[in-house]
Amino acid sequence: SSFFFILNFSQLGKEKFHKSQLWGYCNNVAMLVGEDKPGIGGEPLPGQKPKPKHSVFPREIGSDAPAWVAFDKQVLSFDAYFEEEVPDKNQELYRIRHCKIYFYLEDDTIQVVEPQVKNSGITQGTIVRRHRIPLPPPNEDQFYTVDHFNINIEVILYARRYRIVDCDEFTKNFLRKMGVRLNPPACRPDDPYTKERQKIVDNMKPLRPYERLDTLRQFLEYDGHVLRFFCVWDDQESIFHDTRELVLHYYLSDDTIEIKEVVPVNSGQDAVPLFLRRDKLPKYAPPGLYQPGTITSRTVLNVFGGLVGNKGRYILDNRKTGAVHQEFYKDCDLTIGAVINVWGRKIILCDCDEFTKEYYRTKYGITDFTPIPYKAPPPPEIERKFPPYTGFGSEEDSLCSCLSLLPKPPQKDFKKFMEKDRSGLESNILRFLAKLITDNPIDKERKFIISYFLSDDTISVFEPMQRNTGILGGKFLERGRIKKPGQELFKSEPSEYFKAQNLFVGARVCFHGHNFLLVDADEYAFSYMEKHANEFPMADIRVILKKLKDVAEPHSREVKQMFAAADPDHTKVIEYDSFRILIVNITNGALSEHEIMTLGRCYSMRDDSEMDVHFLLAVAQEQLKKKSFENFGQLSAVFVYNDREKCGALPHEMCRTICKSFRLPLADDLLQTLLNVFEDGHEKVEYKKLVDGLNWRENQIPAFQTIKVPLK
Repeated sequence: SSFFFILNFSQLGKEKFHKSQLWGYCNNVAMLVGEDKPGIGGEPLPGQKPKPKHSVFPREIGSDAPAWVAFDKQVLSFDAYFEEEVPDKNQELYRIRHCKIYFYLEDDTIQVVEPQVKNSGITQGTIVRRHRIPLPPPNEDQFYTVDHFNINIEVILYARRYRIVDCDEFTKNFLRKMGVRLNPPACRPDDPYTKERQKIVDNMKPLRPYERLDTLRQFLEYDGHVLRFFCVWDDQESIFHDTRELVLHYYLSDDTIEIKEVVPVNSGQDAVPLFLRRDKLPKYAPPGLYQPGTITSRTVLNVFGGLVGNKGRYILDNRKTGAVHQEFYKDCDLTIGAVINVWGRKIILCDCDEFTKEYYRTKYGITDFTPIPYKAPPPPEIERKFPPYTGFGSEEDSLCSCLSLLPKPPQKDFKKFMEKDRSGLESNILRFLAKLITDNPIDKERKFIISYFLSDDTISVFEPMQRNTGILGGKFLERGRIKKPGQELFKSEPSEYFKAQNLFVGARVCFHGHNFLLVDADEYAFSYMEKHANEFPMADIRVILKKLKDVAEPHSREVKQMFAAADPDHTKVIEYDSFRILIVNITNGALSEHEIMTLGRCYSMRDDSEMDVHFLLAVAQEQLKKKSFENFGQLSAVFVYNDREKCGALPHEMCRTICKSFRLPLADDLLQTLLNVFEDGHEKVEYKKLVDGLNWRENQIPAFQTIKVPLK
């Protein structure tokens, strides 16, 4: 006994020593290192077998990608079976169970699945869940790999013997590439008990011959596919002989028909959800309705009748004696122009949708889908006549009271307002200089500024104050829309108002009885009209040149002589006044003053000059004065503090940041332009000149105006 104790103790010590070699320490934590770790001195432990470091294939063959990437979603499928003893039944001694063995190449895991058989009485499905399966003893320390599988061999998975009989095509190709010589497929035996049961079932005649109509295939193929026809029903029994418009839906999944009625607006008809609920529609309606139970899917016979008391025995009639057979409408019966019988109502199919046309074109080869006109011509629209304007309120407000019972205020063009509203230096205001057309010598000298606001098509007139005229300047006409003269006051049609196209240099306009002549415009008005030449024909150079060509082409020689006389020094450049006189003489008044100015601006030559610094500083001083900004000393001190090199200039972005930190009340585009003006050659801003120019307290610019260079 002591010998066996010593032997067992030594064997236990070896096992503990062997297990101690499997553990190591990482960050003072015991962790499992691996089974391949050798013992002390590099010698293998008892029971440890060395494993090859490389496979049987050379290292250069195959991809260097890991197995979970190279063999992702690749599975070997084998057909197998195993025998199972049945000790508690006399009808069968053993049972043959067929199954599938799946080998996952990415991680060498195995799964065994048994297909479910109806009424088998056995729990079927996954027999062995997916995991790595060890080999049978004495090699239980190793796992199954792809090398252990072939056709017509046996594998033991947890003491159960599986016979592999065949595999799929992918598995065969993969094993051949691996160099495995495949065995011929084996035959799969049948289960004797199942085979005996099937013979009994085949020999038995069913007592109740149920009929099975398989409609699942039709449902799966045509589910959601609906044919749509546009129909008409001539309701002759109604009082007014109405014609009803219908929409027929034919469901291809179960050959049922549904009909909906299109109820016109204000027709007086009851709006019912369905004209015919979804069901199979018989072709020929019976003279009278069938009693309940007449039409059934099965015919039942009473075998005993009344012979055996009140008891009866019923069986299904295989011959269907006395059954009522009905013929229903199919898709082949529905075509354009066909007349179908809907429970005694004759309905004409007049048209169909594109899906229905494509269906009949593909299945039946029908190409003629000429629709039948079935809709009555629409009644003529009654022209709405509005009452004349009464003079109370605006015309738009009076018109809104005629459009609805609850008057609403007139809607303004908000989109146009957002697009044409003032944004930065983009004012969207056209300003013209005008004079009064009058015989009064005092009024002839008066000047007016007409401003047209593009955001809402309103006009305002302002009269600048002139010294020693005896006339107080100021607002001459309040901002608002102005009607064109010569229109009837009390009328039904809306009045016409002055548009931007009606204002141009040389135009004569009448504002509430005052006649004005537009003699000039500002630079923004000229630039805006030339930029949007498609809206302003007076500023479209192509239209002007075409008009000038039609007038001056017959007198081209005289035109050249007149230009040569105006340029005796042959400089090819003349003053604008001389050019204007020549154009007026050539066209005889065919071109307006604005067109002549546009022509001169197109071919003008200006001397290259920098932007007027005084104008920019005057605009900036005006904005600073309105906002009461006077912290110029502190602003200059901050500039000097940030100038580490004391060179009198700072980078552009630094100057802009300092101005923003002081919340300088200037627009971004104006501030950016001023910084660009005061830049030196090294892209730095001379901040002292900038601050002195903005200081409206010490260096005020009394009057600001652009330096106009004469046109040539």
